[in-house]
Amino acid sequence: METIDKAKLCLKIILERKAEDPVLFEVGKLTSMTDYFLVVSGQSSRQVQSLYQHLLKGMKKAGFKIRGVEGEQQGHWILMDYGDVIVHIFYQPFRELYDLESLWIEAPRVSIEG
Repeated sequence: METIDKAKLCLKIILERKAEDPVLFEVGKLTSMTDYFLVVSGQSSRQVQSLYQHLLKGMKKAGFKIRGVEGEQQGHWILMDYGDVIVHIFYQPFRELYDLESLWIEAPRVSIEG
């Protein structure tokens, strides 16, 4: 599976649980840590944790193992590392606070339509 397809699979799975305001960044030319960042929001820490659990199960079912996770207990900002794709799931106020969109302003945004 191509990396972009893996990123879009993450998006598809997480949208099944009503993740909000998805943004997919291509960061591979700007950093060596990963190729794509997927950033989404939830309206509560409980929803953020639900999005995390759903994505974890969906990606495992698709045959992908998570390399690391941070923040799953608090549910304010959960980072899921799938190697070439890193998913950031934010409780909306924390997304505004950390503002990854501004931090990665030079990273091209990938169309998530279709």
